[in-house]
Amino acid sequence: MRYPAERFTPEEEALLAPHFTNLDRPVFALVNLPETVKGALFARYSRYSGSVRRLYLDEFAADAPAAGRPFDAEEGARAAQLYERVFVGYGDDSIAQVGGAHVACEWVSNILTKVLQRGRLAAYLEQSTRYIPYDKALPGGGYRFYRDAELGPEFVAAMDELFVIYSRSLGRVEEWAAHRWPRGDDEPEAAWRRSIRAKALDLLRGLLPAATLSHVGIYASGQAYEQLLLRLMASPLPEAREFGAMILAELQQVMPSFVSRIERPDRGGEWVSYLQARRGGTERWVERLGLGRREEDDAAPAVELLQVEGSETDLLAASLYEAAAVPEPEIRARVEGLDEDERGAVLAAVVGERTNRRHRPGRGFEALRYRFEIVSDYGAFRDLQRHRLLTVQWQRLGPDLGAGVPEEVREAGVGGEFERALEISRGEFERLAARGLDELAPYALSLAFRIRYVLDLNAREAMHLIELRSGREGHPTYRAVAQAMHEQIAAVHPGVAAAMRFVDESTEPRLERMMSEIRTHRKRVAAEARSGD
Repeated sequence: MRYPAERFTPEEEALLAPHFTNLDRPVFALVNLPETVKGALFARYSRYSGSVRRLYLDEFAADAPAAGRPFDAEEGARAAQLYERVFVGYGDDSIAQVGGAHVACEWVSNILTKVLQRGRLAAYLEQSTRYIPYDKALPGGGYRFYRDAELGPEFVAAMDELFVIYSRSLGRVEEWAAHRWPRGDDEPEAAWRRSIRAKALDLLRGLLPAATLSHVGIYASGQAYEQLLLRLMASPLPEAREFGAMILAELQQVMPSFVSRIERPDRGGEWVSYLQARRGGTERWVERLGLGRREEDDAAPAVELLQVEGSETDLLAASLYEAAAVPEPEIRARVEGLDEDERGAVLAAVVGERTNRRHRPGRGFEALRYRFEIVSDYGAFRDLQRHRLLTVQWQRLGPDLGAGVPEEVREAGVGGEFERALEISRGEFERLAARGLDELAPYALSLAFRIRYVLDLNAREAMHLIELRSGREGHPTYRAVAQAMHEQIAAVHPGVAAAMRFVDESTEPRLERMMSEIRTHRKRVAAEARSGD
């Protein structure tokens, strides 16, 4: 695959060269920059439509503090020898956690972003379809989607048409939203316009195919990168293996000792073989048991609580444990002897006075576990998959569960075009699947198509996810999932559900981003006022 090549002036190259491991490939590492600058770069990255190198030039190069003195050759050799002696010689994997690197992966598909972000022990920032329109051509021409010769010219033509429909619809939906939610007297015009644009992007993101290209910033330890690389190299997806090789090449420049086992046949080679064999064995049993793809009628979005482990008595006993000085069975016996009002008082005490959603109870809430099976559109899944402290498992994206057209899209007058895009998308998936390209066919599917997945999480993580994802500024599709999860927890553990004080249960259509945009506007005005003092 060809990647858009960025062009820099000699002056820009001089500014970039000390801080980026290369200037001509879509995977590179950030070096010789303070941690604060690297963190700020990736945080800003998620809402910036360009590349991180251009972002550095636009917003950071002029004011970035000088980098610290790098190791000279002798110091670097001593550090490498020490690392090799402890890590390779003694096999202490925890040593691999003490060094980290920022790596940018650019022009990756929305299929690969999920593979990159599957690891728990790393930090990820991804470009958001909620803030960035995808109606502009790439630097080298063409719309922003993954290309591979094996997909054929039919794939390119189908994806081009999806992006044409998206681009043509964007202005119409923005115009409809502006009339549907006219600016109030107390709303800054800039904030209102951004919220109108965000509304249009939210409503139309389901048109975008899974092949849509994004940028992902990763910060991880050496240990987390090792697991990521093994996962990529064992993947049946060519894009994953290609990016795995590029990530390894960059890490070998900035932290070679941490990834030294990857290319060793007796370590990385055996690990990759094991992962491939494990996947193959699983797939053979799926086929033998008749559990593969089947034709289904369009399935409505669904949230089902499959399994619950633990009771509110378990939660109360676990919550009191750390402050107590007796065995857990004795704590449980005392809790079981309380009446309903007393139990409510204990629960209120261990939860505490929560004045905002970031105030969460202690680890006693981890004594309860919920396993949900969810059918939602792929766009909502992308957001919920990012919660790394839970267990998420997903089935391969396909068209058999159907896709939905938002009612507001129909109100805006582009429902017919949306439906036409879904048919184009489904048709291209079926063409690729008929050619035996099962791993590549999902690239063709729009984000509006549904996927089945499991979220397995404890009550503490459920509180975080449900309160965050039900918030008024969230996308309507994942808000609906969070609200349904809360309702089903309330049916089995009403005290736990009641402790989730910051669940937004409203469902009326609105400008989801308006309040956030107003807050951002006020902060910007205040900052400008301070800088003028």
